Amino acid sequence: MSIQDEASDLFAGGIVPWAAQVRSGELSFLQTVDICLQRAQDNASLDAFECLDSDRARATASALDALLASGTDLGPLMGLPMGVKDIMAVDGLPTTNGSNADTAELTGAEGSLIRTLRQAGMIPLGKTRTVEFALGATGVNSSRGTPWNPVDRQVHRIPGGSSSGSAVATASGMVGVGLGSDTGGSIRIPASFTGIVGYKSSVGIWPLDGIFPLSPTLDSAGPLCRTVEDAALLHTLLTGESVTARADLSGLRLGIVDELFQDELDPQVAEDFERSCQLLERHGAKRVSLSFPEVHERVPLFTAIVPAELINTLTPEFFNAIRQGVDAVTASRAQVGLATQAHEYVGAQQRRRQLVARARATFEQVDVWLSPTCPFVPMPLADLSSEAGHERSLLASRNTQPGNLLEMCGLSLPMHEGGLPSGLQLTMPLNHDARLLSVGMAVERVLRAG
Repeated sequence: MSIQDEASDLFAGGIVPWAAQVRSGELSFLQTVDICLQRAQDNASLDAFECLDSDRARATASALDALLASGTDLGPLMGLPMGVKDIMAVDGLPTTNGSNADTAELTGAEGSLIRTLRQAGMIPLGKTRTVEFALGATGVNSSRGTPWNPVDRQVHRIPGGSSSGSAVATASGMVGVGLGSDTGGSIRIPASFTGIVGYKSSVGIWPLDGIFPLSPTLDSAGPLCRTVEDAALLHTLLTGESVTARADLSGLRLGIVDELFQDELDPQVAEDFERSCQLLERHGAKRVSLSFPEVHERVPLFTAIVPAELINTLTPEFFNAIRQGVDAVTASRAQVGLATQAHEYVGAQQRRRQLVARARATFEQVDVWLSPTCPFVPMPLADLSSEAGHERSLLASRNTQPGNLLEMCGLSLPMHEGGLPSGLQLTMPLNHDARLLSVGMAVERVLRAG
């Protein structure tokens, strides 16, 4: 970014400092929206948005300015521009689900998540790009376009998926927060690749009506944002649970799973992870080695569950009718669901539930599972055209999928000091979100202080 770009990034420090600027009179909601729209226009080459809702966003901002001036303050999220992943319905805007096929009816009308955020005063700036049907970890979409990762303005690097546009819009300061969904890592992966925070909520905490159902078993929603505090603000709004940062890391038990998560890491990712662990240890945390070989079952379990549930949403007849026009990688992954037998699907669900119980038992020994979010830094898009690059790209969701299959909530925090972004992943059991965010704020504070 240029110096001017950096200066106009209203949300670099998170939502709270921006909200304070508005309350002090330095900035209005309308000025905020105008700056964000200008950034979207100036950075149109990043291709973060499917569509913008400029006129309505400006009108809403003006109305909220008048409301605030009259003495009504809806809280720190009031007037905050948000990017909405285009698998989420917003009244008055089209829903593509990242596809050229007409699937808006499958998503339905605007759901309770968007309504709740609107009621808090948040402003949809537009719909952000997504991998087709949210099924893909690299962020590539040959059907409707692949956003450009803003961490490198010379080389088109993958943004991560499937919440690609929301990550790019947030990382480049076009919005204060981007909404995403996460079925196998679709919030945490793009957060890692673009150098921001991604929070995958526990299944069921964020409402999913009005969101395209990729996998009702594993789907969850959450934000892509600049700080863990930002994620905590949204968690409190949606659940009523307050979140306070853990005072220190003394005694925090970091579960390092011996299997899978540390394999085939880029040298930078390995260095960033080791440095982060040592830093946390210097502040009182301790590493605990865990053995959980069942994580190697992620591929057969995910493959038996997700494609079958997607085909159930689309129906076999409709999928076969549109398959030739679907992104090639998405189509090849989805069509697995056509051949999935009922006993395979039921067996996978039974096995998954067994593993959930085993995973929860490990938290008697540790407080959090810790790992790199992704095994590599964002690769050039062109690398995916080679066999080696394609095979490497398939590992993007390797460290994130277990969290979905094992019914965990998760965070990805930036852990790089230089070079391309890498992410530190923290996961905890289902419905431990407030505790995860509390620990996450403390970890973030330590990482930022160095």
